Amino acid sequence: MRQALENPFYYLDNFRQVLAWVGERHGDLLDDQERGFLDQFQLIPQASQALLVRMVMRKGLLFRASKLRYTEIGCAIEASTALVEHGWLETNPMVDITQLFGLLKKDELLAVFGSSATGQRKTDLFQAMQAEHAEPKPFASWCEGLADAAFRLAIGDLCDRLRLMFFGNIHQDWSEFVLADLGIFRYEQVAFSPASRAFHARADVDAYLHLHRCRERFEAGEAVETVLPDVPASGYANEWLENRRGKLLLSLARQCERDGSWSLALKLHAANGYPGARERAIRVLERHGQPEAALQLALTADAAPESEHEAQQLQRILPRLRRSLGETAPRSRVTAQPERIDLRLLRPDAMSVEHAVREHLTRSDAPAYYVENALINSLLGLLCWDAIFAPLPGAFFHPFHLGPADLARPDFHSRRAELFDDCLSKLGTNEYRDCIRNVYRQKFGLQSQFVSWGLFDGTLLDLALECIPADHLRAFFQRILLDVPNHRSGLPDLVQFFPDEQRYRLIEVKGPGDRLQDNQKRWIDFALRHRVPIAVCYVQWDEASL
Repeated sequence: MRQALENPFYYLDNFRQVLAWVGERHGDLLDDQERGFLDQFQLIPQASQALLVRMVMRKGLLFRASKLRYTEIGCAIEASTALVEHGWLETNPMVDITQLFGLLKKDELLAVFGSSATGQRKTDLFQAMQAEHAEPKPFASWCEGLADAAFRLAIGDLCDRLRLMFFGNIHQDWSEFVLADLGIFRYEQVAFSPASRAFHARADVDAYLHLHRCRERFEAGEAVETVLPDVPASGYANEWLENRRGKLLLSLARQCERDGSWSLALKLHAANGYPGARERAIRVLERHGQPEAALQLALTADAAPESEHEAQQLQRILPRLRRSLGETAPRSRVTAQPERIDLRLLRPDAMSVEHAVREHLTRSDAPAYYVENALINSLLGLLCWDAIFAPLPGAFFHPFHLGPADLARPDFHSRRAELFDDCLSKLGTNEYRDCIRNVYRQKFGLQSQFVSWGLFDGTLLDLALECIPADHLRAFFQRILLDVPNHRSGLPDLVQFFPDEQRYRLIEVKGPGDRLQDNQKRWIDFALRHRVPIAVCYVQWDEASL
């Protein structure tokens, strides 16, 4: 077990670091209230600062004083005084019955609602009391006999804004500091100027948070009809924000499809430039009885597919549409097929089908490894480490990046084209092996969106470098870099090495009833075009083991 951090106020120091960072780099994006918070926070007692940060770093906005027990803080009620005076904390907040049930334990609820509730489960008690107690009340009014107090954090939105400006996203949180302090996560230290930051206009921060709240409402089950009016109807000039808006609209439109609201679904898809929306529009037109319009849109898409995925889907959609309109669909072209392996194995008690196949195929002179997407992506990450972590404007702006912030954007590769070309040029010489091994030693354990450190030992790395030809690596890497979000997945489950012959093969494993997924088919087609040895292994369980 790891030792606790020696400084009991480590979390407070981390929070202060964020405030200083945001104040220095984003000061022009703060309003008077936010700047006032940054200034006034430093002036209140340390115990009050620490209590606020403890609540900010916990889930929710409602807290019981009795649950805020921290040795370094002392009495939570006493520490709360300065926070209440500044309006950052509300004491004795209004609480509805759902919130009350979240704050109290069953025995406390039984005391609140009296003997009529005796013996009921908490869920049953909630159902019984919900209608009778529909109106919210102050916490103390609910719990007159309970020697406790409650607080509501009044600056949750403000702290979310500060966190967003620091990280550039809403999914990273305060735990990043703790994990780094404990040495659990270590990050590449990228040089960036004070001007490097995620946002350059307050309106962009507002827009990000607004879209995030809309998505939260939708994912919590709110109807499309009530969420959609709050989603901006026109696009953002900021490509990053427009991408987020498009992704949300695609989710809303897909829900319309599930609800049978075809007209609204089509309207949303047709006006959306987010990847996948055009394909969905074609499918909605087809299902909504407009095959002519569907065919016309499909032909337009087929002339300039937005991705390999769309091109693949169109090869299925177009023949079907043509047949529905009485046209003769062109014959499907005959494509090469991967090697097929059929196995009948005893079903293992506690082992996946992939590991069962690995154990069956592996030999002392031909070891097999379960690697899935990790091996090729890791080799790419090691060879191109310097290009991936190059300090380009807007790529890095805080100390906790797994990779560049623009990794999923269309111009990720083009912005670094020369850097990647320089890295991939090493594949034309024996230099690439030394480069990969050196980065493996020097950067081992640093967080990376490409490198899976837990996969490797020296043996696997050496086998991969000796048995996978450089031209195959170049082909893999170039395809991944062409569309990182979509091409990093779908690689085969296993790799088997034949070191005496300096060759290898990739093996996709399919258990009984399992089929190849679309992204796997695209990788198989790619492998066959580039003469990469690849096989699909179909497994049936021996009936004797069932």
